[in-house]
Amino acid sequence: MSNNRSGVFIGGLMLGATIGALTGLLVAPRAGRDTRKLLKKSADALPELAEDLSTSVQIQADRLSANALRNWDETLDRLRDAIAAGIDASQRESQVLKRQNAVETQSAASQSVENSDSVSQRLERS
Repeated sequence: MSNNRSGVFIGGLMLGATIGALTGLLVAPRAGRDTRKLLKKSADALPELAEDLSTSVQIQADRLSANALRNWDETLDRLRDAIAAGIDASQRESQVLKRQNAVETQSAASQSVENSDSVSQRLERS
């Protein structure tokens, strides 16, 4: 992120310097011929300056893209891990619930057997 900011700063600095130089040339008290020569030199340097600026922006964009891709991959890995952990936890909880249901069913069955034994004993007494 700081690389991106420094690239933008450098690009802005270069653009500002160019605009400042042109403004200074136009306002400076020089003869028309001298000013035109300086403007021509500046105009001749603009394509190179634009190419340098373009290269700088491209390098910063490549770095930003690589960082974004790396961050995306890391986030995707963390998401996969979280999903796997959620599935494991869900399966463990399902097994616990099945055991509890089995115990409750077994307890209810033994309760039913005890109740039927009790009813049988009462009937035999009567």
